[in-house]
Amino acid sequence: MKILLVLDQFDGANNGNTNSARRLKDELGRQGHEVRVAAQGEDRDDKYGFALYHLPFFDKLVTAQGFTFASRDRAKMEKAVAWADIVHVLMPFALGRSAVLEAIRQKKPVTGAFHVQPENIWYSVHLGNCRPLINFTYWGFRQYLFKYFHYIHCPSHMIENQLRRHGYKAEMRVISNGIERDCVYHKNPKDPQFEGRILVVMSGRYSGEKRQDVLINAVKKSKYKDRIVLFLAGQGPMKEQYEKLCADLPNKAVMKFLTKDELQRLFGMADIYVHASDAEIEAMGCMEAFASGLVPIIANSERSATPQFALDDRSLFRPGDSTDLAAKIDWWIEHEDERKRMEKAYAAEADDYRLDKCVARMVEMFRDEMARVRGL
Repeated sequence: MKILLVLDQFDGANNGNTNSARRLKDELGRQGHEVRVAAQGEDRDDKYGFALYHLPFFDKLVTAQGFTFASRDRAKMEKAVAWADIVHVLMPFALGRSAVLEAIRQKKPVTGAFHVQPENIWYSVHLGNCRPLINFTYWGFRQYLFKYFHYIHCPSHMIENQLRRHGYKAEMRVISNGIERDCVYHKNPKDPQFEGRILVVMSGRYSGEKRQDVLINAVKKSKYKDRIVLFLAGQGPMKEQYEKLCADLPNKAVMKFLTKDELQRLFGMADIYVHASDAEIEAMGCMEAFASGLVPIIANSERSATPQFALDDRSLFRPGDSTDLAAKIDWWIEHEDERKRMEKAYAAEADDYRLDKCVARMVEMFRDEMARVRGL
């Protein structure tokens, strides 16, 4: 099967959507399919490169989030779609719409993925809790792009339910983006700076909806704050604000972007993983953490899919409540034997989300769309 993946940003591994797309491409190749990408950047044998699109007034904010937009080029998109047996669109912006319209014109099968949660967009400008604006954005995405799809890939049941509530009529295929095969239970010796300390980790963009502020304040309220070192792995526009918030922690927090291998090494050293986000479609960082053998503590937010991974209430806290989070952190610190037992349970839970299994289900969706277009 010749599969064209369409998304604005594919080069570089500095955001979750790009990372998921790169994993999807690699695994599709391992399963015997030929895959090309239509994305911003230079042409390659496996990529149709599109020019960078500058978003007026918001360029700096978009760049700080680790993202770029691609400009449309109808001639190039026509060529890309003509090559493919099926087109899969991963981003709901101008490049994706041009791919959908070209696929329809050429009578090619096309599917879509819902990876951009409206809350993620509006939290960046402090409007993530404006329900009318969120509802309007779901409506806008549907009218602009998703009304054209017969099949929509949803990484979680939470986002499937959101789309249903907002009038999306397509057939939803709920398929995780998948955990890579090398992300397994492991323990590493702690670096000297962390020896004798409790290492608490969170991975994700420094942006409003991720709520690193809740975790920082929880550490300040912990009975064990003098022993805890906080590691916030990521990048984003709120870095300076979070650095100031961390300034009075007893132990200096670490804030930096990590490569995939560096993040895996960190997970092997850490004691506890926290996922404080208010809005999340799936949360690959949390999945990779518990697959690596970390007990997660997750914000039990109705706008986040991540609570589905909690094996019991000890891994859940009230969203936005740093006092409740501090109590959960303290409980897991005080019950080390139980934490070590649950580490194994969480690592075993990850087997249901392995990348090869998830991509096989994606291929099944592609084949169903191809059969539908052929009228079979």
